[in-house]
Amino acid sequence: MAKPTFYITTPIYYPSDNLHIGHAYTTVAADTIARYKKLRGYDVRFLTGSDEHGQKIQRTAKARGLTPQEHVDQIVAGFQKLWRLLYVDYDDFIRTTEERHKKVVQAIFQKIYDQGDIYKSEYEGWYCTPCETFWTENKLVDGNCPDCGRPVELVREESYFFRMSKYADRLLQYIEEHPEFIQPVSRRNEMINFIKQGLEDLCVSRTTFDWGIPVPWDPKHVIYVWFDALTNYISALGYGGPEWEKLGKYWPAVHLVGKDIVRFHTIIWPIILMAAGIPLPEKVVGHGWLLLAGGKMSKSKGNVVDPVQLVEKYGVDAVRYFLLRELPFGSDGYYSEEALVNRINADLANDLGNLVSRTVAMIEKYRDGIVPAPGPLQAVDQDLIETYRQALAGYTRAMDNLELANALSELWPLIARANKYIDETAPWVLAKDQEQQDRLNTVLYNLAEVIRIVTVMLSPFMPLLAPRVWQQLGLTDLNKADWDSVQVWGGLPAGLKVVKGQALFPRIDWKGTETEAEKVTVEKVEKAVSVDNNYITIEDFGKVDLRVVEVIAAEKVPKADKLLKLEVKLGDEIRTIVSGIAQHYAPEELVGKRVVLVANLKPARLRGIESQGMILAASDENGLEVLTVQKDIKPGSKVK
Repeated sequence: MAKPTFYITTPIYYPSDNLHIGHAYTTVAADTIARYKKLRGYDVRFLTGSDEHGQKIQRTAKARGLTPQEHVDQIVAGFQKLWRLLYVDYDDFIRTTEERHKKVVQAIFQKIYDQGDIYKSEYEGWYCTPCETFWTENKLVDGNCPDCGRPVELVREESYFFRMSKYADRLLQYIEEHPEFIQPVSRRNEMINFIKQGLEDLCVSRTTFDWGIPVPWDPKHVIYVWFDALTNYISALGYGGPEWEKLGKYWPAVHLVGKDIVRFHTIIWPIILMAAGIPLPEKVVGHGWLLLAGGKMSKSKGNVVDPVQLVEKYGVDAVRYFLLRELPFGSDGYYSEEALVNRINADLANDLGNLVSRTVAMIEKYRDGIVPAPGPLQAVDQDLIETYRQALAGYTRAMDNLELANALSELWPLIARANKYIDETAPWVLAKDQEQQDRLNTVLYNLAEVIRIVTVMLSPFMPLLAPRVWQQLGLTDLNKADWDSVQVWGGLPAGLKVVKGQALFPRIDWKGTETEAEKVTVEKVEKAVSVDNNYITIEDFGKVDLRVVEVIAAEKVPKADKLLKLEVKLGDEIRTIVSGIAQHYAPEELVGKRVVLVANLKPARLRGIESQGMILAASDENGLEVLTVQKDIKPGSKVK
């Protein structure tokens, strides 16, 4: 029986410079999903690549004294080196400068032109070179690109246009009839609203530069970058040629992209496919951004984080785990080196590493290093096994929905429960009682079994973990790391010889720059802006910057009953806020609300998360209520 197929893609990255940690998230996430699907028995195809044409590349290469091809060759080599460093196991790396890609782009462009959906006209409008995007004047923000905020150029040239408007109603109907097509729901709603505002025909060729794929019948034009770039997902499968007979079985794909390019993948790309008579992608998942204190990472801000340095310092498994754990499904996440160290120490060293170390040490000490066969189960054992069943169900559900951070949060209670199980059963006490030796066997076996199961489930996230754990468990048969082996409790063979090794994740002594004054609690943050009964001047009040913000994501802070972590939109900026309102609001109650933020409050670190402001709320003996704005006031508006 043929295996079910699964095709996952990342965006193809633009080789204007080296990639930063935000780019690495997308590819590591896609790699993790691909590894999970392989674990489940799928025939998987995983594609990444590079988008190498366009005016920006031509200008950058000229500034460096290189040809465009020489420039992209150097940068793309760095991409591929980074993916090897992060153990990204892709099946294909597509480059838009390859002949196999150019042929498919020209063939589809010709087909759509022949049926009358591409026509020649003249374009005059505003063009953002960094984003490779045209904008009408009414879409500009303060005269700049609405996506990146940088200056635009007025362009006037002869161009070919694609009749996107012709397919708007058909695409809208498809999205509404296929709610799973765009994920998460917030992105889907954004795209529906965008289409309902009306789609304009798309400029799909340029004549002011020549670094691109020529239009087949009019070679003074090159095909505009988005029509060129998006086609990579099928050109890599050899669409229309002999390779398609073999690789076409993988289409349609799941596209994993950043939220800033969801529109191109859910509007322009599906309409190209509709016009060409090709099935639409299975799903487009738009993830959030990994933010720094100053907002989104970008070279122009000088705030990018080099993933190569992090891997060299902390190891590939630790960096991958942090990236995948820190970014909630569909929402933004926050990066700091201290947050990375805290995750390593708390989750990997204290929880997982400690469980493996203690278990192997006790088997060595009490059973001469041999995993014993279990005996009869008691209530505490049944509770541990029930936690395993719940973790497996939650993990599976989250992974099938591509919710990687949620999958890890579903799995970690099993690790925590196993550590607690050690304290509850006290093997060191059982070892002293001759009548409790069977009981000791059961406890030690159960701990080793938890480690085996957890390791299999973590293997898509941390590809170097399983071999290291298997070595300590004496489990040399790596086939034990398959999906079927975790479906039933008791798959670990008794009689294995364990070998205690080095700590999987040694604790890191973090010596950052945070001062004691910045290590504050929620109560201290709230007091920081409080006033007593004395009057203040209008000048004093003017120092407080109150802004309307929209809550775009919310979740509970682990191990903190009072805290919620909120992602709020402040104009074009996304901020992280930690607020002590968890006992009064469920996270989902706040998403979509417009609330008031103290925007210029000094950032404070709460449970390892930097809070960039404070949400205003009122409270009395009847409870607490967040101050909300009832009218549709634009996020970022000043409260006067």
